[in-house]
Amino acid sequence: MPIGEIKPELYKQQSEEEPCRERTPEAVGSLHFALVYNHEEKSLIVKIINAANLPAKDFSGTSDPYIKIYLLPDRKHKFQTKVHRKNLSPTFNESFTFTNVPYHELASRILQFVVYDFDRFSRHELIGQVVVKDLNGDLCNSHEKDYIADILCINQEKIDIGEVMLSLCYLQTAGRLTVTIIKARNLKAMDITGSSDPYVKVALMCRNKQIKKKKTTVRKSTLNPVYNEALVFDIPTENIDECCILVQVKDYDKVGSNEVVGYCGVGMQCVGQGHNHWVEMLDNPRKPTAHW
Repeated sequence: MPIGEIKPELYKQQSEEEPCRERTPEAVGSLHFALVYNHEEKSLIVKIINAANLPAKDFSGTSDPYIKIYLLPDRKHKFQTKVHRKNLSPTFNESFTFTNVPYHELASRILQFVVYDFDRFSRHELIGQVVVKDLNGDLCNSHEKDYIADILCINQEKIDIGEVMLSLCYLQTAGRLTVTIIKARNLKAMDITGSSDPYVKVALMCRNKQIKKKKTTVRKSTLNPVYNEALVFDIPTENIDECCILVQVKDYDKVGSNEVVGYCGVGMQCVGQGHNHWVEMLDNPRKPTAHW
């Protein structure tokens, strides 16, 4: 996880809640889809028709897009389209059915389309997402409803001040999130000696409020610290999509205040790698997932 995703100087006069707050999204293409609710079978049928004007994510100037579909808050049952190679305006024409969905539950369900660029050799890159709420109002009859929606993504300016490797594991039955800070590399030197005394502070955020915070031990005089320390947080399953973790790397100072090296966020409302890592954790319950 690149900790330069958020410039630390932007937050000197702001609270630690700030990096998890919503920022203005940018349209990165459009998605054409249709929905119909079958009252007799209590099922929601999702038809993905096409996407248009997607951004190029590959060096060749194109992308290999596909879409994952969720009916939140349930993440166990998801669907995925086929991958369309080298196509910025793919036609999907695929239908998926969410079964056992009573009509009265639609008011509290959220339909989420997450668009990715497939990569055979590395992690698939997030392009953006479409979120549909208030499903019961739109689908009160059994008629098919057509939608064309912007695919939204939030861009962040990046600077190179190092990376931190962390592992996430969520145990749904216990409502327990384990964040293991494994190590960091190529951190920015904060001391006049050309080194740092780094430690990592992790804050659990929910609805832009800090719920709990924990930190690792300090590693002296190193820009490539190894921690292997597990930090455990309690998050009920019904709140997992509203939460994120703010990972803050700081330089310990015995005399003055501890100086911030950088931040990164991981959660459903985060973007890029932070979003992808969280989704991968939820898709693989009880299994640790580690990434830089």
